[in-house]
Amino acid sequence: MPELDYFVVDVFTETALAGNPLAVVMNTANLRTEQMQAIAREFNLSETTFVERRDAEIEKAEGARVRIFTAQEELPFAGHPTLGTASVLKLTAPETMCGNVITLAENVGPIPVSFADPARPLLGEMTQRDPEFGPELDPVRVAELCGLAPGDLDPAAAPQVVSTGNGFAIVVLRSVEALARLNVRQQEATPWLRSQNARWFYVLAPTGKHELQARMQFYGGEDPATGSAAGCAISYLVARGIAPSGERVHVRQGVEMGRPSDLFLSARLDTTGVTKVRVRGGTVLVASGRLFLP
Repeated sequence: MPELDYFVVDVFTETALAGNPLAVVMNTANLRTEQMQAIAREFNLSETTFVERRDAEIEKAEGARVRIFTAQEELPFAGHPTLGTASVLKLTAPETMCGNVITLAENVGPIPVSFADPARPLLGEMTQRDPEFGPELDPVRVAELCGLAPGDLDPAAAPQVVSTGNGFAIVVLRSVEALARLNVRQQEATPWLRSQNARWFYVLAPTGKHELQARMQFYGGEDPATGSAAGCAISYLVARGIAPSGERVHVRQGVEMGRPSDLFLSARLDTTGVTKVRVRGGTVLVASGRLFLP
């Protein structure tokens, strides 16, 4: 009976039992895709990752191979799995580090994660791909699908699809009060978003200077922290001059569901567009164990 080590971490927090939980499986058994999907369903978390170790020279050149699964499907890229998996590798496989950086070879390509604070060893910062900006979306239709009124949306910030590896519809509201009423009509929203090259809505509301609160409802539930969407959001905010270029913005997520998460975002705007999209947060090791497979 094959046995695989696994770890459970909470991501975008420095407190256990907060943030977004993640299972990281050390795939030493060359699992088939359908086996990985079944294990992800077993954990039933937002995501489960599988680390496939390779020759040291390949890892040095390309990074540690990682695949990401929700309970329903494989994703090309996701934020909290990237940060959490890099943190587990830092703890358990320090040979994967190059200086203070671990690079993960994901389906979307290489994603570097840096750990630059010796006092907070699992505070990581990923650099995402430069954003691709998709279509602006009809605010009336967006409001309807989000269970909101058109007047709840910020009229100066048109909803838009943005991708740094995963496409999200970025929606900015006027107030946190409106954010609390978010109720995405998933059965209607999912096919409509797919037709716009987006997976889900990422909905934000301002709470202060350089501070926002966010929610992301998907699969009939809610995500405590969505690092890939956060990269899309900061790209959108910087491109439109809503957030300053190069300065860090604090996003709180998971508040409504009792899993508060803290995401720290930045991006730069220059003559070529938005670049250096960075998403930062802490990770806490919560559990470890072994999987026994048939």
